[in-house]
Amino acid sequence: MITQSQESLEMLVMVSRLLSSKLDISELLTTIMRLASRVVGAERASLYLLDEKAQELYFDVALGLPEDVQKMRFKLGEGVAGTCAKEGRSIIINDVASDPRHSKKADSRSGYVTRSLLTCPMIIKGKAIGVVQAINKLDGEFTETDKNNFEAFASQAAIAIENSRLFSTVKEEKRKMEIVFKRIKEGAILTDVNGEILLINNSAKVYLEHDKYKFTDIKGAFPDFEMKPGMDQLLACGEMSCRFELYREKPKKFFLDGSAIKLFAEDKDGASHVEGRLWILTDVTAQRLEERMARNFLSLISHKFKTPLASINGYAQILKEEAASKEMPELVEKASETIYGQGQKLNGLVEGLLDFVTIDSLDAPALEKIEFDAAEFLGEIAEDMRGRLKAAEGLNIKLVAQEAVKVKADRKLLATAVRALVENAVKFNPAKDKLVILSAQARDGHALLSVGDNGPGIPGEELENIFHKFYQVEASFTGQVEGWGLGLALVKKVAEAHGGRVFAKSQLQKGSAFTLTLPL
Repeated sequence: MITQSQESLEMLVMVSRLLSSKLDISELLTTIMRLASRVVGAERASLYLLDEKAQELYFDVALGLPEDVQKMRFKLGEGVAGTCAKEGRSIIINDVASDPRHSKKADSRSGYVTRSLLTCPMIIKGKAIGVVQAINKLDGEFTETDKNNFEAFASQAAIAIENSRLFSTVKEEKRKMEIVFKRIKEGAILTDVNGEILLINNSAKVYLEHDKYKFTDIKGAFPDFEMKPGMDQLLACGEMSCRFELYREKPKKFFLDGSAIKLFAEDKDGASHVEGRLWILTDVTAQRLEERMARNFLSLISHKFKTPLASINGYAQILKEEAASKEMPELVEKASETIYGQGQKLNGLVEGLLDFVTIDSLDAPALEKIEFDAAEFLGEIAEDMRGRLKAAEGLNIKLVAQEAVKVKADRKLLATAVRALVENAVKFNPAKDKLVILSAQARDGHALLSVGDNGPGIPGEELENIFHKFYQVEASFTGQVEGWGLGLALVKKVAEAHGGRVFAKSQLQKGSAFTLTLPL
């Protein structure tokens, strides 16, 4: 008995080693089939896997069985194998002919005579994933010892199958990811938490001349480029996704827009930690050069308009005053007022264009930052805008100072942005009683300056578009008013120059809220 137990133990140890060495599912199942009969001294073995969707058992590997038998399926509860899988317990039958549970379908098609069966479920996490079956004991009958050994074998087989399936799934997902990773137009670099490059696609190799520099770490990936913000600042960024720009002057101007996206993993306690980053690089050279040309053009025509406009507006004012004082014909008086009014509007448009061109070319180093109280600052803006917009009927500009917030920013530039938001809140609001609410608060290391209104709201699909240059929501929705559509683009530029951003939230027929976030 001791010798038999030792032999069984040695057999199971050998089986464990063999099964753990197989990761290919087809090779593993064939190995399980070959070993199953040896473990308990049977003529042959069968292996059924469970189709969870159909709730049926099927032969995945059927050594020596005819093709029509290999295609057979058994419902849970059908035959000995189906009963074993359904009940999740082993079954010994030493006289198959007298047991009604035995399905004779396989025997009748294969011509094989089954005399005895030892059937064990393969169970993972309390669920049967299949059944392994030893057929016809070579010497005597199947015993409880055989059952115990076969259950140990079935348990090892179940673990090996599950591991193989997981390996296959991970391998397939990795294959798909690599295909996508390599074929996307954007440059893509995958790094570990220390910045070592794990994967880099062809676009990134071309953009960064990888064949020339042979860099293996993200810190050495941009030798010819100016980077804004710098690498140290970028790696210290607390956001999930952090934007950056790359610029190379020679051999020709080349601009890349980048995002560094943190990748997270969970430890055994469920806590998340950063395990790496995905760096996405987009070639925006054509866009940047076009923007420069447009900015230069806008600046040129704005300055060209200034001199003739000054003359037109000057003489228009003289004509208007003369017409009013000398009782000129009504047509002359009305015409002079119209010329003067339209000249002032055109002057305002040109001034707005010049403001935008000036701010659009600003970089963070050019900002004149000082520290000041945000609530006090918004109070001054509110008072100033009440004076500027006193002609607007039913206007109520309120300040809600939620907390004391110290901001370090270019005060003059920030005032231009907030005024633009207030003007928009009034200009696009057709309501009789116009309400504008200014507020300041601190959250997650940022100051939040908000301008809310009780206007018509903005459709959800427009919330991203409204910050584009020269864009206005269609006239049928807002009762579109005069302007370039540059106010919100200017606000966005001011926010980005300070290392922040601007976003909008809105409900139709209830109003909108625009928020500038600035790092504290």
